[in-house]
Amino acid sequence: MSIYFESSPYDQRFKDEYMLESHSFFSKMVDELIEFSEYDPELADGIRWLDDQAQKKGITFYDMVFEVLYKHDVNCKAKEWLNTRN
Repeated sequence: MSIYFESSPYDQRFKDEYMLESHSFFSKMVDELIEFSEYDPELADGIRWLDDQAQKKGITFYDMVFEVLYKHDVNCKAKEWLNTRN
């Protein structure tokens, strides 16, 4: 007895389209935070600090925001994992 699995060939365009949508969503979210910072001095200070850090690292502001959010997410998940182990 033989079993055959049929699958359609992977289409890179779907991945590219999804990544483009994700990037667009992220960029728009960051742009809205920047706009909102006009009304929130503490947020404006944080954005200026992030911009300074990005310039020191030689990366874009958007990359810096992503890095900070990614590290925060990893740290939260690590803490959750540790709490479930104890």
